[in-house]
Amino acid sequence: MYGMVNSAIMDLIVTNHGEETWLRVKSKAGVEDEIFISNESYPDELTYRLVGAASEVLDQPAGDILKLFGRWWVLDTALKNYGHLMKNGGRTLGEFLINLPNFHTRVVMMFPALKPPTFECTEVRETDLRLHYHSHRRGLSAFMIGLLEGLGEMYEVSVSIKHEEKVDEGADHDVFHVAWSEVKTA
Repeated sequence: MYGMVNSAIMDLIVTNHGEETWLRVKSKAGVEDEIFISNESYPDELTYRLVGAASEVLDQPAGDILKLFGRWWVLDTALKNYGHLMKNGGRTLGEFLINLPNFHTRVVMMFPALKPPTFECTEVRETDLRLHYHSHRRGLSAFMIGLLEGLGEMYEVSVSIKHEEKVDEGADHDVFHVAWSEVKTA
């Protein structure tokens, strides 16, 4: 994964738990890098070790860490670094999800070695769809759920996500039923 992923994990931990906690996570993961170069490729295993170490240090399941990281990725990392792409991805959450393949095509132009997941939307209706998530990386479905929740916040809609088919349970790809509705204000 690119260094910006590891930097974003660091930012999430430092922002929410402090520099000392980050240093404990980094040590437990066996990571010596002081900084991560955003456009440099790092082994996926390093990122998985950081998540595992964060899980241990914070005493939270890795899935919870990944879910928080997914939200952080959308609401902090992506908006700061790719705000123009994020905002041009669609006028609604549904449009953004349908346009995900185009979004990743643009990102690959900036990061040529990137091997992003692929997405397909089926059963598209006005307020819900099924999102098919194909990835060569395993164990990131909780991250995907966090991303979807973050996108809901970005579009100011209430999102419901049901993980209907799971690679971890034998499916050939993950399928999420994503439904959304306007946020009611008091």
